[in-house]
Amino acid sequence: MTAFRLVSAALRPLALVHAGRAQHSGRPHGAPAPRLELRYRRHRDRVYTPAGWPRALHADTYVPRTEGLLPGVLLVHGGGWAGGNRSHTELIAEKLARRGFVVVNATYRLAPAARFPAPLHDLQQALRWMRDHAAELRLDPARIGAWGYSAGAHLVSLLGLLGPADALYDAQVRVRAIVAGGVPSDLRKYRGGTLVPAFLGERWSPDSPVFRAASPVTYVRPDCPPVFLYHGGADRLVRPDQAIDFKAALDAAGVRNELYLMPGLGHIMANLLDGPAVQRGADFLDRELRP
Repeated sequence: MTAFRLVSAALRPLALVHAGRAQHSGRPHGAPAPRLELRYRRHRDRVYTPAGWPRALHADTYVPRTEGLLPGVLLVHGGGWAGGNRSHTELIAEKLARRGFVVVNATYRLAPAARFPAPLHDLQQALRWMRDHAAELRLDPARIGAWGYSAGAHLVSLLGLLGPADALYDAQVRVRAIVAGGVPSDLRKYRGGTLVPAFLGERWSPDSPVFRAASPVTYVRPDCPPVFLYHGGADRLVRPDQAIDFKAALDAAGVRNELYLMPGLGHIMANLLDGPAVQRGADFLDRELRP
């Protein structure tokens, strides 16, 4: 059992206390879909990159034991673009698989060796791999969402929001829904520090095209897929305005979205105490990806 899993289990009662204080804006009325509790098969260390890729990258797959084609989720860990691994998102993967989603929990190349947009290209390839292996995974390739936390949320937001007019767009890897926790949606707000410059390969400047190109909020437009955001209200690493302003941009463009804000929780604790947020995020995916 990983240390992350142990700490999350120990803090579970505290998560329930904070859930009672959470603010959920944009949530539709009506009862959620019935929550499934399925068994699943897990296969570790699947190579998802093709021959000739800069390095072989791996993912773990989770396939529910049920009949028919299923919706899928590409799951992406955080770590400041420079660390982290998919063990940090195992608990989310398991919860989603039990809810009836095919999950591909992927790693990607890390900074400073791999700078933007290399990790984005990696995850675009992960989506291609999901579609290429849809029959094996019993996955409906028309019903794929993406979920990430922190740096992972940033990358899945880019995956989902890029459009045909954007240089980094790949028409074969569109997603139908995005779940983004603790998302740094506008990197132009980071005028100091080391994480963002190490990821982008340059320091902040007011007219930097790289900072703009790497900011998901700059790609918001009316035909973007729906977005579920969750964020710690006391986050000092990725401040809550990153989610609040992101939601405002989505609202202005008429894009369906929800924001689940957890008062009193910082960046790490919002991840460790994410049980209620994950449940709401899965409810959102049920609404968006189920027929």
